[in-house]
Amino acid sequence: MSENEIAKIVVNTCFDIHVELGPGLFESVYEEILCFELMNQGLYVERQKEIPIYWGALKMKKGFIADLIIEESVIVEIKSVEKIEKVHYKQLLTYLKLTDWKLGLLLNFNEALIKNGIKRIVNNI
Repeated sequence: MSENEIAKIVVNTCFDIHVELGPGLFESVYEEILCFELMNQGLYVERQKEIPIYWGALKMKKGFIADLIIEESVIVEIKSVEKIEKVHYKQLLTYLKLTDWKLGLLLNFNEALIKNGIKRIVNNI
């Protein structure tokens, strides 16, 4: 399955969750429900996955923690904030560069319309 096909499933699932629950809940609530729903659709999902960082001979076992990794190829970062800041984009782009993956989704559930809270971040495409 391509990154774009995965992203389409994630976006559609986020829409369904947002229609039902609306904005304003903790990020952890949206994360757990999204993980549950994606797994029910047959996707392989890793939640709160520790990603190592290598610096020369040093291996840091927990370089960063990704909210969700879908099918070992798409990183999903979930927010429930007033406004997405530039640092959120930079954070996800850094995650993509460190993993050498191509696509990340930055999802802010604290929007009146979820379509305004979905941002695609790409690495070297």
